[in-house]
Amino acid sequence: MTMFSVRNLSLRFGGVQAIADLSFEVAQGEVFAIIGPNGAGKTSVLNVITRVFDPSAGSVHFEGRDITQLARHRVVNAGIARTFQNIELFEGGTVLENLLLGRHRFGHGNFFAQWLWTPGVRAAEAASQAAVEQVIELLDLAPHRKSPVAGLPYGVRKVVELARALAARPRLLLLDEPSSGLNPEETRDLAFWIDDIQNDLGVTVIMVEHDMSLVSEAADRVLCMNLGQRLALGTPAEVQSNPAVIAAYLGA
Repeated sequence: MTMFSVRNLSLRFGGVQAIADLSFEVAQGEVFAIIGPNGAGKTSVLNVITRVFDPSAGSVHFEGRDITQLARHRVVNAGIARTFQNIELFEGGTVLENLLLGRHRFGHGNFFAQWLWTPGVRAAEAASQAAVEQVIELLDLAPHRKSPVAGLPYGVRKVVELARALAARPRLLLLDEPSSGLNPEETRDLAFWIDDIQNDLGVTVIMVEHDMSLVSEAADRVLCMNLGQRLALGTPAEVQSNPAVIAAYLGA
């Protein structure tokens, strides 16, 4: 069952064609990887999905709904969360505080309801705490729960950003270069976590990634882009053996 699709998507910056008439579909529960050389347009796809950029043409569809023109916060409210190549965290907060920020789309009532600590507010607060605790356990962040984010190693900070995205309880998770800056052991852990996200949480994943070992381990299907266009689409093995992909990206 198709959960997400882009149809004839294009994005132009002046004379630069970042995305050119791109179409693909992602099935519910799938881990879908996007690979390609630098400048291929991979991150631009995520930026269009999350409304950082307006597409020049084409459309984006999620769960049968056209979300091309949704405001950014409404894309989040629809059930889509993302991480970034460069870590975007609340540096002055602890791990727990950062994860609770990930729950912002689940508003806990208006000012007066919060001030009065109504049953609805208490229930929403309990739900947020439960969701955050589930993510902390899933990603082995318990030892860092009260640690200031600014003092954590880079690899742990990457996990915290992933955890914050998951705290929003998305149905579709967008990962932008999740293994960037990780050592081999951390990358292997990431592969296991993506499997848990897919199978235990039931979250569909679209992942822009350069580490082909991670792609081969975690992805069900792979889209290879080049110069903003779709170059190949298939299983990791099919795409890695595609002559056009080898010539444009993987090398002989």
